[in-house]
Amino acid sequence: MTANMNPQLTVAHLSDVHLAPLAIFWPNYWNAKRFLGYANWVVRRRRSHLRAVVDQLVEDLRHQHVDHIAVSGDLINLGLPQEYERALLWLHTLGPPERVSVVPGNHDIYTRLRRHTGVGRWARYMESDEWGAELAPGPGPRFPYVRRIGPSVALVGLNSAVPTPPGVASGEVGAEQIRQCREILHALRERGMFRLVMIHHPPLVSQIKPGRDLKDAAELERVLLETGAELVIHGHNHRDMVSWHRTSTGLMPVVGIASASIGRLSRHEPLARYNIYRLHPPKREHGWQIELIGRGIREPDGPVVQVEHRWLEPGKSAEANLSAASLAPR
Repeated sequence: MTANMNPQLTVAHLSDVHLAPLAIFWPNYWNAKRFLGYANWVVRRRRSHLRAVVDQLVEDLRHQHVDHIAVSGDLINLGLPQEYERALLWLHTLGPPERVSVVPGNHDIYTRLRRHTGVGRWARYMESDEWGAELAPGPGPRFPYVRRIGPSVALVGLNSAVPTPPGVASGEVGAEQIRQCREILHALRERGMFRLVMIHHPPLVSQIKPGRDLKDAAELERVLLETGAELVIHGHNHRDMVSWHRTSTGLMPVVGIASASIGRLSRHEPLARYNIYRLHPPKREHGWQIELIGRGIREPDGPVVQVEHRWLEPGKSAEANLSAASLAPR
């Protein structure tokens, strides 16, 4: 089947769900990081991260008829055993593992665990499918993993989450994962696939914030510029953002998204939303076209509505894409 004969595919993207309420935990799970995280939750986060808002977005998503759902991390809060079990039940409500892909965030690998598999409980949502196992073999969770969505789209899941000291939310991909990512993206390019890369932390050096940065962003960015990718999606910053980078294969859009659970304004973080990406295959002189539709709440306790609509066209200049974005409703 040629690229021109491939149908349009649709991928939904949620991130930073921070499922509430917070699980009760026994004293043997207390440590300095969890104590500070718990205090932060009680003082600030529990007032803004609302489970009812998450459920509202998911219910809206059910009516959008998407082909695949991508969740870019921070499903939980303090890395407690009960939280992993609750998050697994929540993932079941989104859909079966073959239709839902997950990468962990820093809150999902919050601190070292004893006698619990942690994100391993979500393994079926974080492993290569039969097609992708040719490029990234092994059962999940193993990163990078590769999944095919329809005939022409490949999702590459990267893990940037590592245990960190109290007060630090940084991430690291690691040299081996970056090496494999380079090989996988090259191979997918040879097969003519649309390459959708998902990671929790922002992958570009320009997006680094001390204490919340990706430690090896320079190395990962170098690979992305060398190999190219048709779309990179991430979370972590709780912000709606689009960055453009010129790669060896053309312009690469890098899209960050707000938290899917913010129901009350907090520290200038936008209210909850999720994105839908309609991926339109190349036609004649046009390359891939990405239709981005943002759906979320415009005000506390408000309904879920369309909050953004824009086109991302890697074949066009960054200036043209930015000009189109200025016309998009928000």
